[in-house]
Amino acid sequence: MLDDSIRPLIDSRSISPAPTFPTRTTMDTLDLSGGSGVRRKKLSWVVGLSYIVDWVILAAVGAVGYVLGHIEPNKRPFSLDDRNIAFPYTDPETVPVWLAVVISVMFPIVIIAIISLVFVPGATVPQGTPKKLIWQRKLWELHAGWLGLALSICCSWIITNGMKNLFGKPRPDLLARCQPDLVNVADYIIGGFFRNDTSRAFENVGFLVSPKICQNKNRAVLDDGFRSYPSGHSSSASAGLVYLSLFIASKFAITIPTLAATASSSGSTDASGAFAAFPSRTRVPSVKVSGPDSYELSTRTQSGLTTTPTEYALGSKGVSKQNQKIFAARRQAASPPLYLLAIAVIPFFASIFIAGSRWWDYRHHAFDILFGYVIGLVGAIFSFRYYHLPISRGAGWAWGPRSHDKAFWAGVGSYSYATDHVRGQYRSGDEEEALSVHAHQPYGQGSGLQNRPEPPIASRKGQGAGIELRDDQDTAYSGASTGREN
Repeated sequence: MLDDSIRPLIDSRSISPAPTFPTRTTMDTLDLSGGSGVRRKKLSWVVGLSYIVDWVILAAVGAVGYVLGHIEPNKRPFSLDDRNIAFPYTDPETVPVWLAVVISVMFPIVIIAIISLVFVPGATVPQGTPKKLIWQRKLWELHAGWLGLALSICCSWIITNGMKNLFGKPRPDLLARCQPDLVNVADYIIGGFFRNDTSRAFENVGFLVSPKICQNKNRAVLDDGFRSYPSGHSSSASAGLVYLSLFIASKFAITIPTLAATASSSGSTDASGAFAAFPSRTRVPSVKVSGPDSYELSTRTQSGLTTTPTEYALGSKGVSKQNQKIFAARRQAASPPLYLLAIAVIPFFASIFIAGSRWWDYRHHAFDILFGYVIGLVGAIFSFRYYHLPISRGAGWAWGPRSHDKAFWAGVGSYSYATDHVRGQYRSGDEEEALSVHAHQPYGQGSGLQNRPEPPIASRKGQGAGIELRDDQDTAYSGASTGREN
């Protein structure tokens, strides 16, 4: 029977039964990737297949975008005296198509691979972490980085080339490409006003002519003259290079300093500040991950910061609590070195150069360049956030893989593809699982609290009442009953 002294504590909380704490497991049986006492299963083939399908879809989208860029577009009628399309045809271009592909696609692929394989998972890895786990994280970050880049590029291509063919807007150098038949102009007039006076024909140029007036035999050059809107160079450059800038900034924590999230109104702290490469390993008592003032705290909130001798000294000198909080807040973040910022913005500046070259090469009108750049910019930001945590709070990590149950379909009412179908259950033993899971679902089955190591004796409180409590920094255990019978 349960002790009557703890029965009100259990009945007062609408939660599933509190977890039990078995005998502390050893490093040989402990699941270092997920924190449970059960060895982690291999990656489900269903999950792997779901990501293969993702790549197949992206390949199909990219292929459609490529085909759209090589079919005959709609051709908008134009005026022979339109000075906006009377610029010369420049050849060669400042940034030809092949060079734009190398810079916007191949270069990001290589840089993402170098960062993922060399710098990941970083200095947060505890000593003794199996190399297999380290390489799993490297390859997962590489996969997520490439997948996001492919999504950004493919979306940019299919949207841009589709719009080019639909609108058929003349380029600034169309007349030079067209080589119009000036002898038989009257045969091609389809709009505007024209006086049927051959002796004064060129005084009546306020009319629109059909694209059939063009005599250029090079169909590729002529067709490309009607693909001004939007700019493909601009959209591709921003899609690939802005994405790369975001990826670099994420991996090296290059962001404007911000305060960590504070405790919520319910009193629970946001544990999303657990930035260790393998968060579950930080709870292994025998492994020291970081010091009390390290960046890898289990929580970076003001309430979660460890009291330091400096704070004791400030309190003894009569410094107010508010000022102490300010002192603590100042230590939560600092500005990154400027050389890192310079490295991160180089791809962004390269994208601007590529987009600008389309202006002085007379390939696009100004609005075409700006609109194309926005297409790629939106695609880059969306694709990055689709596969990566926010830069300011994610410590450079990508989202974890989908769960086995929701690899292809989550169903109505599900808020996360990382959970199992049973409501509130997070898959146990997932290397990619964030510690925020424990803050929001502290007692759900599979939340990572089952089969956890026995909490240290020194951290227990209220033993006489049969209650085990962890310290304030581990709110997931607060108020948990042992569930033992008398």
